[in-house]
Parts: sequence; C-alpha cells; structure tokens
Amino acid sequence: MPVPILIGASGSGKTTIARAIAEQSLDTVEVLFFDAIGVPSAEEMIREYGSGEGWQFAKTVEWMKKMAEIATAGRRVVFEGQTRLSFLVEGSAAAAWYDYIPILVDCDDATRAARLTFDRRQPELANPEMMNWANYLRLEARARGCEILDTSVLSVEEAASYVLSLTDSTAFAKTTPEET
Repeated sequence: MPVPILIGASGSGKTTIARAIAEQSLDTVEVLFFDAIGVPSAEEMIREYGSGEGWQFAKTVEWMKKMAEIATAGRRVVFEGQTRLSFLVEGSAAAAWYDYIPILVDCDDATRAARLTFDRRQPELANPEMMNWANYLRLEARARGCEILDTSVLSVEEAASYVLSLTDSTAFAKTTPEET
C-alpha cells in the first residue's frame, strides 16, 4: 500500500491534517510524526551529524526504513514531517522501498503567517527564513513533479480525506497514469 508522506514548512497544515487522519482512522491507519523522535538543539545536531541538515537526512533515512517495515507488513501508514524531497528519495533507496507518495502541504505566505502568529502563537516563526524555506520546498516539489496540496483553499477535512484515500491501494491504482 502506498504511504502518503506529508512534507512542508511550518504553518502549512501538515500536522493538522495528520492529526485529523489519526483521529478519524484510529486503529486503521498508523500516523507517524517526524518530530516524535524529539528535535535536538542545533549544537547537538552539529556535534553528532555535522549540521542540522545532516541530522534531518539521517533521521529521514531512519523514518523511511520504519515506514517500509510497517507498509510491507500490510498496514496503512501516513507520515508527516518537515524534510526535503531529496532526502526522501535517498532514504527510500537506503530502505530499498519505493511505495510512497510525497505530498508538499503548502499554503500562501499570508495564510502561513496568520497560522503561525495567531493559531500557533509562534510569531517568531513567521519570518523571512520560514517563507524562504517554504518557497524552496515549493520549487523542489515543482521540479520533481511532486503533488502540492494547497491548504489555503482546502478545509482540514477535505485535505485529510484526500490524503487518507491515497492509503487505499485500489484507489491509488485507479489513478495511476497508465489507467487514466
């Protein structure tokens, strides 16, 4: 069964969608959150992995291996995390597992800023660096042909239902390019 992997910058809605899926699916879908492993300080990342990017890459590889184990056992999985598409590609190669669907969860910058400032009460994250990170992810998604799920125009319920539908291998098979 394909595993939807929700990536995106802070404030995009990826965690909200994943939580909605977890609540609505309870025991039928395992929802994994990248940050559940804990996020060390920048100093620890540099000391142990050479950089924040090095830590993110190493942990993405670990998560890809875990998802492969769960999915190949026949269980439905959704993964949420802030990582790069290129790390997913390398992580899937390390796990020798390729049955995943990367989805960039995105929104316009005004929506992101409002969510971070008012909904999450983290106005310090609504900064130029976060907007640049979101833009980088957007450009990478377009360059790699990755689906972009725009949460500035979808409700949480609509987005969660869509993502959940991708965990059904028969639904995914019906939408493959060869059959359309």
